[in-house]
Amino acid sequence: MPPSRRTAAALACGLLLSACAPGTEEVDTRSARGEVRGTITFQTWNLRATFQDYFRRLIADFERKYPGTRVKWIDQPAEGYADKISADAAGGTLPDVVNVSPDLVAPLAKARLAVDLDSAAPQHRDTYLPAAWRSHRIPGMRGTYAYPWYLNTGPMFYNKRLFEENGLDPDDPPRTYSELFEDALTLARNSDGRTATLANTPTVEDFGRYGVRLMNREGTAFTFDEPRGVELLKRYKELYEAGALDSQVLTATPEQAGRKFLQQSVAMNPGSALDLAKFKKDAPSLYRNIGITDAPDNTGRPNMYVQGLMVNAAGGNKATAVAFAHFVTNARNQMDFAHETAVFPSTRGALDHPYFTRQDGTDETRVRVAAAKSLENAVNYTPVLLSDDMKTVLQNTVARALRGDATPEEALRGAAEECNRLLRIG
Repeated sequence: MPPSRRTAAALACGLLLSACAPGTEEVDTRSARGEVRGTITFQTWNLRATFQDYFRRLIADFERKYPGTRVKWIDQPAEGYADKISADAAGGTLPDVVNVSPDLVAPLAKARLAVDLDSAAPQHRDTYLPAAWRSHRIPGMRGTYAYPWYLNTGPMFYNKRLFEENGLDPDDPPRTYSELFEDALTLARNSDGRTATLANTPTVEDFGRYGVRLMNREGTAFTFDEPRGVELLKRYKELYEAGALDSQVLTATPEQAGRKFLQQSVAMNPGSALDLAKFKKDAPSLYRNIGITDAPDNTGRPNMYVQGLMVNAAGGNKATAVAFAHFVTNARNQMDFAHETAVFPSTRGALDHPYFTRQDGTDETRVRVAAAKSLENAVNYTPVLLSDDMKTVLQNTVARALRGDATPEEALRGAAEECNRLLRIG
């Protein structure tokens, strides 16, 4: 999964500079014609330490397939990744192929530094899952600006013992938000407030899964303060006041929320395949009673996290860069990478492979099969134009509303106004 970033503000600022660099305005973002030869640079995001052998094999395979090519691999650490892209974009040193998340590709595309693959390589579109391909489209712009690479989604873990002890069916976890709110209030009431259901507040993905329209179609304004968004925040406020959310929920980090679940003081928590091994080692009583389900949603579509590979439109060897980005993300190489780590391919049909459908009795497979099934119909709810600064605004707004410092209507209206202000200046 992608490492956390500081903010997208520095990236946007640097891209404004790069957009004004000599010749950038005339860059052709719609074609990548030419012979697949010569040297390109390929930048990944904090992957060298663990996957060095995989990428060396991958590059060697590409160079054998296309004689006369050479790929220089660069790996940047998690810390300061957005700032590094900003500096390279502003200085004209952006690598030819860049590992990006959708929010990172948006300002690059606006600065005419990302190749539009709908125009440059339309023959590749149908080899990927439609939702994954769409994840690198930018509201208000035509085109798709990165190849989808690896996907992920997190299962929701729940404690069957805590469910059963407090009057809930351990084999029937909540699947919609209405069921979640009902079960959470029941659990809080029957445990006399000793056990909460969740240790986290709603994020933008929750608003999306609840069915809230997060942004207008043109990409010019955030709309999460619509009545359905207010309704969601009111329901979470009800949970908070009833003790159905952990008492420290307003300041808890995801890591702290995970520890609460490990200590069995909360009944549900999102996680990943790596968590089961941790439960087995550090909390065997929890492990014996663990349940796995999808995060609740009202849309019938789980959330998808996606990474992509963008081709630098200002690069000097776009034909080779496009060929390499497609090679890395083709069905065979994505499947190989999925066997290296707990990620999922974005290519059509890959999730039907027995590796993602057949149980073998192991914990790793148990979570992998459950997650792969949910990805078949998943979407990326996080708007590509929502920067880290804007996410912080929304997080602080939720906390204000739950504390009672503002009504849900006032809090969300103020958050939408501030995010729209940041959108205009970004």
